[in-house]
Amino acid sequence: MITARAHTNIALVKYWGKKDQKLIIPQTDSLSLTLNEFYADTSVEFRDDLTADHIEIDGHVVTGHVADKVINFLNIIRKMSEKNSYANVISTNHVPVSAGLASSASAFAALATAASKAAGLELDRRDLSRLARRGSGSATRSIYGGLVEWHRGTDDLTSFAEPIMENVDFGIEMIALLLNTSKKKVSSRQGMQSSVETSPYYPAWHKVVAHDMVAMKKAINNQDIDQIGHIAEENALRMHALTLSADPGYTYFNGETIRAIQAINDLRSQGISCYYTMDAGPNVKVIYDRKNRSKIIEYLGKLFGQEKLIVSKPGPGVKIISK
Repeated sequence: MITARAHTNIALVKYWGKKDQKLIIPQTDSLSLTLNEFYADTSVEFRDDLTADHIEIDGHVVTGHVADKVINFLNIIRKMSEKNSYANVISTNHVPVSAGLASSASAFAALATAASKAAGLELDRRDLSRLARRGSGSATRSIYGGLVEWHRGTDDLTSFAEPIMENVDFGIEMIALLLNTSKKKVSSRQGMQSSVETSPYYPAWHKVVAHDMVAMKKAINNQDIDQIGHIAEENALRMHALTLSADPGYTYFNGETIRAIQAINDLRSQGISCYYTMDAGPNVKVIYDRKNRSKIIEYLGKLFGQEKLIVSKPGPGVKIISK
């Protein structure tokens, strides 16, 4: 049995929409920060005595759609390795599922690493990144630590992630403000497809991302946290504009999301540099320089409760933790 640990990532320049649903080839490039606080541990063993794949997540045997996704992913690995045995898969998420905190990224990055190794494959990180993408698009970035770029590519070979800066040696941090950790009503996959097909503003999204990728990499190179935060904030708002402008329109925000956005704007007006981003969920992530951490925690803690704030530093790439 092989056990791998992979961490979630939060996109600073978003991926929102697929060109190829089966291969999960995205419409645009993207760029993310891997986080140390949220991760999944997944153990995989291929066994000749099993008559079906056994999948257990957080202590519960799973069936239905979730099991089908894992089985389809295992089938890709069986085909690659020419291994016909069924697998025993045990996974533990240290991140709320389906709440816009990239649980699928850490889950499939860990599964790709553990299952490929258990099947006897020796994949380099680029090939692991390509494989993880087949389970969840954002998982392609969780193979690496730190700041990571996903090249959209045009096919299975050319769509992969690579690190921009794995050992982040400047003060960027992120606070996850957990406003609602229940399962979202519109999945990322459903939401993306709806935006691609029906938002009249979707063609402009390609231009937005192309511009933001260049600007973000320049800001990272300059270690300019204010500029990183500003670009990430504007990119997130424009992504969420695609959900509001779809037909039918929808949003991942709730009232607390709006209150958190206003609180971060209020902090900035007081001269404390911090910025927000949101993925497909109501929870807000705050980007800031670690020197401002205590002031931000004090302010947001009074408004939302200290227990809802989780400080996360840049995290590591996937690793095998036992075999």
